[in-house]
Amino acid sequence: MKYNALIFDMDGTMVHNMPFHNKALVDTLAEAGVQLPSDMTEFYNSIYGKKTAEVFRVMLGSHMKDDEVVYWGERKEILYREQYAKYREPLPGLLQLLERANTLGLPMAVASASSPQNISFILDDLDLRHHFKIVMSGNDVQYGKPNPEIFIKSAKSMGVEPSDCLVFEDAMNGIDAARLANMDAVFISTTIDAREIDGQPHVVRAVPDFTHLNLQALLG
Repeated sequence: MKYNALIFDMDGTMVHNMPFHNKALVDTLAEAGVQLPSDMTEFYNSIYGKKTAEVFRVMLGSHMKDDEVVYWGERKEILYREQYAKYREPLPGLLQLLERANTLGLPMAVASASSPQNISFILDDLDLRHHFKIVMSGNDVQYGKPNPEIFIKSAKSMGVEPSDCLVFEDAMNGIDAARLANMDAVFISTTIDAREIDGQPHVVRAVPDFTHLNLQALLG
């Protein structure tokens, strides 16, 4: 096989939840009195894959105390979970692909910049955690994506080389992180248009969801 392990981003990749993250972020920043950028699309694309604390530190400014940054970050995540709770479901085809990978004996990891609480909100409430050998959160790394730290640590924890991993991602920061980690990637186009990743040689497929993937063909 060409790949010996799979690594999945969570938000926007395993579930189609980024519109709910965006709304919760906007609501929270407005509540905090932050003037929002005029181009929200560019803003969203720049923060996808980053840790919540990284986003709020930038938006609230260097003068803001650390405990205030933590407060507003947690406030945003609470709003997100409240708003998304009744809509949670795996992206089409995800369960079938995970089951097939388990049958083939492929170790799998989740590598998400989300908090442990948000990861539990998805993986545990949707009964997905048992598929994964490793689950990495934003708390496990110093930097969010596009820094490749979380992908490299996931590969090491699974006992495989980074180049032996195939990443599933929905955002440019994640696609860039995979490249910097020396990993190929499958792009799931729930968050940004697939045309935005044209010309990325390490992206082996670009699909709207997992129903369009043949795992055996991906593995070569």
